[in-house]
Amino acid sequence: MAVQYDLIVIGTGPGGYVCAIRAAQLGMKVAVVEKRQTFGGTCLNIGCIPSKSLLHASHCYDEAKHEFASMGIGTDPTLDLAKMQAFKREGVKGNTDGVAYLLKKNKIDHHFGTGRIVKSGQVAVTSPSGETQTLEAKSIVIATGSDVTRLPGIEIDEKRVVSSTGALEFQTVPKKLLVVGAGVIGLELGSVWRRLGSEVLVIEFLPRILPGMDGEVAKSFQRILEKQGIAFRLSSKVASVETADAGVVAKVEPAAGGVAETIEAEAVLVAVGRVPYTEGLGLAEAGIALDAKKRVLVDGHYQTNVTGVFAIGDVIAGPMLAHKAEDEGVAVAEIIAGQAGHVNYDVIPSVIYTSPEVASVGKTEEELQAAGIAYNVGKFPFTANGRAKAINQTAGFVKILADATTDRVLGVHIIGAVAGELIAEAAVLMEFSGSAEDLARTCHAHPTFSEAIKEAALAVAKRAIHF
Repeated sequence: MAVQYDLIVIGTGPGGYVCAIRAAQLGMKVAVVEKRQTFGGTCLNIGCIPSKSLLHASHCYDEAKHEFASMGIGTDPTLDLAKMQAFKREGVKGNTDGVAYLLKKNKIDHHFGTGRIVKSGQVAVTSPSGETQTLEAKSIVIATGSDVTRLPGIEIDEKRVVSSTGALEFQTVPKKLLVVGAGVIGLELGSVWRRLGSEVLVIEFLPRILPGMDGEVAKSFQRILEKQGIAFRLSSKVASVETADAGVVAKVEPAAGGVAETIEAEAVLVAVGRVPYTEGLGLAEAGIALDAKKRVLVDGHYQTNVTGVFAIGDVIAGPMLAHKAEDEGVAVAEIIAGQAGHVNYDVIPSVIYTSPEVASVGKTEEELQAAGIAYNVGKFPFTANGRAKAINQTAGFVKILADATTDRVLGVHIIGAVAGELIAEAAVLMEFSGSAEDLARTCHAHPTFSEAIKEAALAVAKRAIHF
């Protein structure tokens, strides 16, 4: 007889495991299905968490090598990449073990194997040994995340031609690394290996880096990265990549067409985005509809066209961000329980964990201009921030966009040492429809980086104090 559940969640990435925990809190009998032997999905195993470990470690190494002397600290750092990789793995294990503990604590059953939706209310799970078990539930949530986008004619072997997965596992520092794609993943991992000694060249099809990011922020950020030693080739495309004895040979040509140039490197990182992961789920057989980008189509309550089957996270429309998936996981669990789950898609922050960090929430100037919304701008540079000057972390600025009529904050964009932490203040303000004046009137501790947010809010009304 099939096992009966209230909810089966396929995938235990941030969206899936959070959904399962919230459903269990609401009194449901819950099971999760996971194809890996560890929980946490791409984010915890081969994405967000390991990349942040390497970003942190490489930043410490670079700081010790180039900045400690100016602070009166004598050191001659050496790189032990094997030990750095072990540090990364320790961080991954701590997080995946933590998810396992949370699932156990909330009495959630787990089934390791690949899940396939047979029909509404029924999931077949095939274990690594090939045995198949059928699970039944009132509701099913698809939370299978995403996979790397592959370029036609470029074969990823995860050794010399790598995706983000392989770029986290280099056993030696590539002498020259070619990064295809100037998005978040390419810039983060390119920064890691540049700091550890690689010569890094980023190839981007578009005439700018970070498509979708505020234009002024993207331009400023590119200049900062160039000063750090990362080179860019914009409006260009990689036509082919061939492996050679010493590494790889790539043919790069103008995006609009033209004469190709041959570029040799030790490794190539293909980082041109991600696509929804729906392989083997049986969606077509179950009659579950997809859109033109092969994302699962859902209504305003995350339900597919098949009753009782829901989807969240990277497999549906919207930014492919772990925290977006988490909020959707909570919302869909509450909706299934008969409550009013909701996600405010206008207030989803995004962060690039380079050094300095880049963070944003809400609308860009380009989006406001396209929508015909009148707005005011307030900016404040970290060169004028006391804490930043005291610790020599003055790169970047805070930029606030506020409605010209109501003063409601519509977007906040930050380049700075702790931008990823600072952006939370802006998100909270915007969640409650706060104004730039609200922010400007709020007392901020001194000396802190957060004072730059207050000053930018003051600058919206042209009354910044320290600039």
